[in-house]
Formats: sequence, C-alpha cells, structure tokens
Amino acid sequence: MASAVSDVAWLSAMLSFEAALADAQAELDLIPREAARDIVAACQVERYDIEAIGREAAHSASPVVALIDSLRGMVGSQAASFVHRDATSQDVIDSAMMLVARDALDVLLTDLSALMARCAALAEQHRDTPMVGRTLLQHARPITFGFKAATWLMGVLDARHHLASIRKDRLAMQLGGAVGTLDGFDGRGREVLAAMARNLGLAEPELPWHSNRGRVAELGSALAVAAGACAKIALDVALLAQTEVGEVSVAAPGRSSAMSHKRNPARAVEARAAFAGVTGQAAVLLAAMSGEHERSAGAWQSEWPALSEAFRLAAGAVARTRETLTGLQVDVERMRINLGPSQDLGIGASALVDRALEIYRGEVKDDG
Repeated sequence: MASAVSDVAWLSAMLSFEAALADAQAELDLIPREAARDIVAACQVERYDIEAIGREAAHSASPVVALIDSLRGMVGSQAASFVHRDATSQDVIDSAMMLVARDALDVLLTDLSALMARCAALAEQHRDTPMVGRTLLQHARPITFGFKAATWLMGVLDARHHLASIRKDRLAMQLGGAVGTLDGFDGRGREVLAAMARNLGLAEPELPWHSNRGRVAELGSALAVAAGACAKIALDVALLAQTEVGEVSVAAPGRSSAMSHKRNPARAVEARAAFAGVTGQAAVLLAAMSGEHERSAGAWQSEWPALSEAFRLAAGAVARTRETLTGLQVDVERMRINLGPSQDLGIGASALVDRALEIYRGEVKDDG
C-alpha cells in the first residue's frame, strides 16, 4: 500500500493524465499527432526529479505547475505548446487521485478478502462452540464463538462490498478546464473527456465534479468503515484475551518492557490505533466538501495527503487484524467454564453462522 500511494505513484498518475490528454486531443485532430507522440514518450516517471517538483510545488500550492514546466522542457519547442492544452491543475490532480485510489483499492480489496477468509474459517470451525454472550460488558445469554466470528465476517464483507462498489462506479475522470466549464478544447471538451475516461479506464461523469467533493469524501468514509470493521474484531480479541477472561490467545503476542509475563495482543492494539488515524483523515476529506466557489483555497489541497494516509492506515488495520486472527488459539474449555451451567443456545446462533457463511461463499463466487 505504501507503494500504491507513494509520491512516485502520484507523479506517475499525473503523467498518465497528460499522456491521455494528448492522445485524446490527437485522436480528435485538436493537436498534431507528432506532438502527441512526443508528449506520450516523455511521460515516463523515471525521467523526472520528483524532489525538485516537490520543492517547486510549494510556490504554487500544486505540483502540477512544476511538472508541466518539466514536461514542456522534455518534449522540445515544437510540441511544448500542446502540453496540458486547455486543462488545469485540478483536472490533473483529481484524475490522478482516482488512478491512485484505483490501485490502492485493488490492494485493500485483496487484503480484505484474506481477512474475510480467516473470519469464515473461525466461524465454520466454531459454529457450535458455546460461549458467553456479553452486552454492556456483562454476561448475557449464550452464543457460540462461531456466531461472533460470523458477525466479524459480515462487518468486513459489508465494508469490502462498499469499497468494491466505489472501485467500480465512483472513480471518475475529471476534466473541466480553468473553472470547470470545459471552455477551450475547440468546443469538443465532452469528446475529449470521454476519450480520456475510456483510455484511463475511469468512469465518465455527467458533469465536471471539480467543486463537488462527495466522491472523495465517500471514499474516505468507506475507508474508515473498513478500518472500523477491523477495529471491532481487534477490540473483541483484546477483551477475550484478558487474563481474567482467557478465552482466546494470540499466536504472536507482544512483549512488555517491564513485565516479562505479559502476552500483549500487540497486533490488535495496532489495528485499533490505525482505525483512529483513518477516522482523522476521513474527517479532513469530509471537511473539504465545503470548498469555496469553483476551486477552494486550502480544502482541496488538504485531500491529497489525507487520502494517501487514509489508505495506508486502512491497509494497516486490515493487515494487523488478519495477523491477529492468524493462529488465534481458542480455549474452548475456558469458554465452557466462563459460561457456567447455562448452555442453552436455542437454534439461533448456529443457524445464523450458516447464513453468514452462505452469504460469504456467494460473495466469493461472484468475485470469481
């Protein structure tokens, strides 16, 4: 995930935009095909000094100005005037954001699938393992550990389903020009937009969305929900692993610097910490929705680092939760002792486990 949202990944995505723009305009005979070939050939990320572009970005509150200067220098005088023709910085960065998000979502969806598989295995293995149900941290009616794992499974499955839907339908091309009206492009802005969306594999929006930040906020919120589903699992495991409860133990506990006897659920702790971080970044993305007029002075710029960090932390929450459940040791006897004489499960818990596993298997089949 660190690679998927790195500065290099962002720069590569911005260059993909410029190459696609030149290709689309040449396809529509808006710029010479020779110029487009030169521009596309120059859009190779390894040819650019990313640190220099970063330093220059501070002078214009955007990395695009420095990038375009570098790109024009590489293509030579004949093609330079056709670089970035009629586009604006926000077109580049918003479209790059969608490309970066697509690659990052592919990483995250794969990791969520692995976490779902672990939850499903626990649910199936412990379908009929009785344990105490706890409400308000107090003993309640009996459940099964399989039911608890099935509940975890459904939380992760729902979160993954939402992210997959965003990956499929909500990652849209952005092209609007200086103020989002598609001025320029010789009156053929919609055609350029359609060609670029097709070439980059992004959705074609009905209108430019440069001042409507809902799709970015939606993505940030969905990342927080996914991390939250993981944090729920992590907290349950940490509570069940308490010394006085002792119903589960983690396979790779963390050590204490002061107390050698401790077996800390370190991975679960890290998952919860990552979730806290994701919620902070999601708040930044939600706050950016109230940008001023046609381009905000600061809110839009706050999205770029917030989204990258949200992806990194969400991936951390998923990975640490999967590691928490890998090799999780379930003390069936301790669960029975803690439950005491009341072990009447009725029919609800095991039947719901079966239903959750049925839904999960259908989801896996649909994913191919």
